[in-house]
Amino acid sequence: MSPLDDWVVDAAGALDLDPALLDVHGVLDLARDVAHTIARPAAPLTAFLVGLAAGCNGGDPQAVRLATEKVLALVAARTRTDG
Repeated sequence: MSPLDDWVVDAAGALDLDPALLDVHGVLDLARDVAHTIARPAAPLTAFLVGLAAGCNGGDPQAVRLATEKVLALVAARTRTDG
């Protein structure tokens, strides 16, 4: 396991979450797109907001995917407007 994998397992365990439910690559892709398109400090804040929204909407992986899709659509709209 990589240090990132170890961290995900440890952090998820500390938060009483199943690490198998986390889409690590999806979260990292979201953070990358937001950091490169909006601003670097927006990446962790956006990841937090997606997690918060998902928690308020059932907290399951589907809620995370839906929240991520909404944010990525917003990023794409900003790119079209700014570009």
